[in-house]
Amino acid sequence: MDWIAEIDTAAGRIADHAQRTPVMHSAVLWDRPVALKLEQMQHTGSFKARGAFNTLLSQPVPAGGVVAASGGNHGAAVAYAAMRTGHKAQIFVPEMAGPAKIALIERTGAGLTVVPGQYANALEAAQEYEARTGAMQVHAYDAPATVAGQGTCLREWEAQGLDADTVLIAVGGGGLIAGAMAWLQGRRKVVAVEPETSQALHTALAQGAPVDVEVSGVAANALGARRIGRICFELAQDWLGASVVVPDQAITAAQRALWQSHRILVEPAGACALAALTSGAYVPEPDERVAVLVCGGNIAPDPLG
Repeated sequence: MDWIAEIDTAAGRIADHAQRTPVMHSAVLWDRPVALKLEQMQHTGSFKARGAFNTLLSQPVPAGGVVAASGGNHGAAVAYAAMRTGHKAQIFVPEMAGPAKIALIERTGAGLTVVPGQYANALEAAQEYEARTGAMQVHAYDAPATVAGQGTCLREWEAQGLDADTVLIAVGGGGLIAGAMAWLQGRRKVVAVEPETSQALHTALAQGAPVDVEVSGVAANALGARRIGRICFELAQDWLGASVVVPDQAITAAQRALWQSHRILVEPAGACALAALTSGAYVPEPDERVAVLVCGGNIAPDPLG
């Protein structure tokens, strides 16, 4: 697949629908300056709106509407994109999505079903709904339209003057980092960062193939895919620079640092990539310029109710 062309096309397609999120530099989060892309300021609080809009705008949507399974952020993005484009949406989330993300989805007017268990259980329910109704499945991470949409984030960041050798990106199912690898194709080093308790990509790389992993921890409702996406795994064979894991306490420490230093309020997943730097899980070379993608801001509980 010509990923560059796909991402260029996606960028044009979603230009009037997705936010152009800001970037900044911090000299206080770590022992040297670090660039940040504030994707938690995207519609519905995460990068997921990019892939959702690209999917809905790139193909005919059937009369049955769209269906999505999600830990919360993807579901909110699909529900929002469906609302904005005039389509019916049914979203399935696991109980671990939490009240803040559930409320976010409900505000879009989409149908919502809360499923016992984890993301994999919600995906099974969504697939059953798809088979029963003919709705179009909008996969959270393992579909070309989703990956191309997420790739617009790095395309946009480079257009905003990204000055870094290395980009650190949190990984759940792999849609965001797949889009980054598909766009960058080795021009910059891409580092995957996962929680120790939910490391689908790290485990797949060690095993030589995607495998099921156990999922838990503070970021599980956003980074809790049981198995890494096929597209991400295949792209990682060619373009991933490094893979590291971080403990939950490092994630929450990075979350606090973003708030205390810059009044940036993010969910644990949004701080996961930064945690690789602040915990020492990833140690750059002395002259290596580093950037961090801040991917989600749907903190629970909602600080303003």
